Amino acid sequence: MHQLAAPAFAEIEIKKSRFLGQLYPVGNRAEARDKLAGIRAQHPGAVHVCWVLLCEGDSGLDDDGEPSGTAAKPMYNVLVHKDVMNALAVVVRYWGGCKLGAGGLTRAYGQAISEAFKSASLIAVEATLDWEIRVAFGDESQLRRICERFEAAISEVRYAEAATLQIKLKEKFAGPFETEAKEVLKGKIDIRKVANPPE
Repeated sequence: MHQLAAPAFAEIEIKKSRFLGQLYPVGNRAEARDKLAGIRAQHPGAVHVCWVLLCEGDSGLDDDGEPSGTAAKPMYNVLVHKDVMNALAVVVRYWGGCKLGAGGLTRAYGQAISEAFKSASLIAVEATLDWEIRVAFGDESQLRRICERFEAAISEVRYAEAATLQIKLKEKFAGPFETEAKEVLKGKIDIRKVANPPE
């Protein structure tokens, strides 16, 4: 799995139609919506602004008036092939006066995003798990030390009759973390694995 380090752009021309391929790292749909509004404002003369959003638990796509399946689908296929997440792919099309046909459109939209990827810089993303862990107050400091050893990020702590910590843990450390936590805390620990939203 990868993420974009920065936006990337490319432009191709087919039968006088211009296709501007654009890739943006985004964290959610609201951010993507703002980015799209800005792109539409920058290109008032464009005939189509087609897009694909791939975000954890929140994806979408739009052919923006092109024949169904000829724009967003080939763009989506490129993103999936590149194994990219948290990305917004946009192709802005300026009409050149010649019809390209369904096959021509499919190739053009896919190629515009493929070209943008040629200048894109990708960062590998490690799979993580969200866990909620409950321990007695006196054991919290020991649990925090274990979290530190396994590079687990603590996102929230709640105090009631016990201390409840929400952590994000790299998947590769899940087994060793659980084993060590149970040993050190002599089984006095309640680990609840929070289901990540479906992608």
